[in-house]
Amino acid sequence: MRKTKRIKRKEIIFELDEWARIEQAAQSLNLKTSEYIRSMTLHGNVVQIDLSQVAPLVNGMRTISNNINQIARKANETHSVHAVDVMQMRNEVTELCRLLNLCLSALQSKRV
Repeated sequence: MRKTKRIKRKEIIFELDEWARIEQAAQSLNLKTSEYIRSMTLHGNVVQIDLSQVAPLVNGMRTISNNINQIARKANETHSVHAVDVMQMRNEVTELCRLLNLCLSALQSKRV
């Protein structure tokens, strides 16, 4: 059985000056015009969060994820892993996720 995306296509006609304003607004947010229109239609606004302020946290998460993958590979090769190590990693990842969520919440509340 073939799985297909269920979509609905609709054509909308804009005046040239309206279209120019839409394109300019989308470009200012670094969005494709279609993404901008879809977001404005469904949500009434576009929220853009500057993630550069949380880049160190995101990089930390990326590094930890890489380390976890390496540990998982080694554990699969040797068929052994210590529960204490797993719990320590889980606690560290949970704490980083909590900090990242706090930062993102703070950034989003500044935008509102």
